[in-house]
Amino acid sequence: MDEVSSEVTWVMKTKTFIHHLLATAMSLLVMACSNDEAQAQTPNYETMAQKIYITIDGRTERVSLAGNSATQALVAKLQQAPVTVTLTSSGGFEIWGALGFSLPTSNEQMNARPGDVVLYSGSNICIFYGANSWSYTRLGKIDNLSESELRTFLKAGESNIGVTLSLSNPTGIKEVSTDRRSSKAYSLRGTLAQVGQKGIVIQNGRKQIR
Repeated sequence: MDEVSSEVTWVMKTKTFIHHLLATAMSLLVMACSNDEAQAQTPNYETMAQKIYITIDGRTERVSLAGNSATQALVAKLQQAPVTVTLTSSGGFEIWGALGFSLPTSNEQMNARPGDVVLYSGSNICIFYGANSWSYTRLGKIDNLSESELRTFLKAGESNIGVTLSLSNPTGIKEVSTDRRSSKAYSLRGTLAQVGQKGIVIQNGRKQIR
């Protein structure tokens, strides 16, 4: 009887272990599917090739566009000429206003985040410096600005904000160089070294022998 009891106990423990193992595997599978679904719903703007530019009060920032019929129509419109609109802060999370024309809609319930640019009701543009959940058509996202930087750029809280949309950077600056090294050299006395001067000179904070 003891051998039978031990065998029954072993079988029950084995079944319990297998049950827990299967339950854990199912939980991991559900979590993986949920993560995949969330990632699928969040567009990867970094892979979007098409860009437009937003200029406010002389400052220009780049926007990576989503790929849909609305952005295609917007780009076609901007190919004719830049578009300037007047936007107003609203709700403590966005600036928005009428585009003056309509774009195709593909509305979806979304959690807009700082930097998101969306189409509302087919003919209004919303640019977010905060967060809001609503049914919008995605247009794009402003590149590489923090929430505080967005609030400054978008003039959060103000009204009658002039915003220009364009396909090219109106400043004409394609790249900002961060190399601040100087070609000037100085003698050990602190005077500007002449071209071809021999000896020890100081250039960019370092001693050099010519």
